[in-house]
Amino acid sequence: MHKLDSANRHTLVNWLISGVRDELQIEPIFLQLCDRLVACGVALSRASLHLRVHHPQWLGTRVVWVKDDRQADITTIGYDVEATDAFLRSPFRVVIKSGVEIRQRLQIHGPHQFPVFEELREEGHTDYLAWPLDHTQGKRHLATFSTSEPGGFTGEEIAFFREILPLFSLVSEIRLKNQLALTLLQTYVGPHAGEQILDGATTRGSGMSINAAIMICDLRSFTKLSDRRPRDEVISILNQYFDAIADPIERHGGEILKFMGDGLLAVFPLEQADACTDLLQAVSEAQEAIKGLQGTALGHEVRYGTGIHLGEVMYGNIGSKKRLDFTVIGPAVNIASRLEALTKELQRPVLISADFVRIAGCADQTECLGAYNLRGFEQPVEVHALRLPPIGL
Repeated sequence: MHKLDSANRHTLVNWLISGVRDELQIEPIFLQLCDRLVACGVALSRASLHLRVHHPQWLGTRVVWVKDDRQADITTIGYDVEATDAFLRSPFRVVIKSGVEIRQRLQIHGPHQFPVFEELREEGHTDYLAWPLDHTQGKRHLATFSTSEPGGFTGEEIAFFREILPLFSLVSEIRLKNQLALTLLQTYVGPHAGEQILDGATTRGSGMSINAAIMICDLRSFTKLSDRRPRDEVISILNQYFDAIADPIERHGGEILKFMGDGLLAVFPLEQADACTDLLQAVSEAQEAIKGLQGTALGHEVRYGTGIHLGEVMYGNIGSKKRLDFTVIGPAVNIASRLEALTKELQRPVLISADFVRIAGCADQTECLGAYNLRGFEQPVEVHALRLPPIGL
């Protein structure tokens, strides 16, 4: 029976306590942990980490380490996984629900309770451990360890797992909380604003002046739509509409600062050399995406208007003492808003200011409609319509 290396054991514990502070992600820490366990003499052949990260698009992340494999398998897991037969018939569900560790000798005769045990046995593993990783506020994650040693894990190895996993749980909670904060900020205020907030831009009135191209987009006849459609259908229409508009904006470097009911506000900072071109490309691709909805049951519901302008805006925190909004304000934003409202009157889906047309050099893509008095502005604004295949207003 092999013995664990006491010096390496001590080194591993110290590493978990003070050696990982510069590593921001838990996944590489877990992979290093597995390598260090092997260096200590633990007969580890396979390990996995199952994390609930509550991202808008997926429930969690799975990390699988296999000894002698050059690259680990890191996979995102969808929200529907917990309804699958594979999850319902797995030890993961039991550990997550009960908080009780599981140990299973794999090289036994007869069928195992869980199909994953059969799979691990066929791969040559002999023993299996599943441990809950309990975090604060009732959050629970999972780590599993397998060995291919004929006798399975030794008592000394299991005792070592019991020693280090509480430390790893603390390390993982810090990283997951940090990741959750970043994910929530990116989800609700956008990636750039999220970075600003994490860097300390949390004081009311704090911010900066930037030059940006601005677009404000709004769904038409939303009140009528809400009145005659069931709630779930209305939400589905909104989500499809926002996907069509938002995906191209983000793909071309724009930042969506807020969704306003059935509308959105986005900026393309002019420090990006192709900001205006990128905005127009995003609008064009959004138009094509919305046209693609016309063949669906929801297609005839999707009508919109967009106002586009550029100029200097204040970018930062505005709000009450306890509730702030990280956004942009200024006359340039107001002009974009007035242009969006004007799309209803002029029956053109995208209206652009002459200032934007001049800076972007896109006169060949627009039609000048003349000067219009916009509410709140003394001087008329020259308005252009972007030439796009009509969808309707």
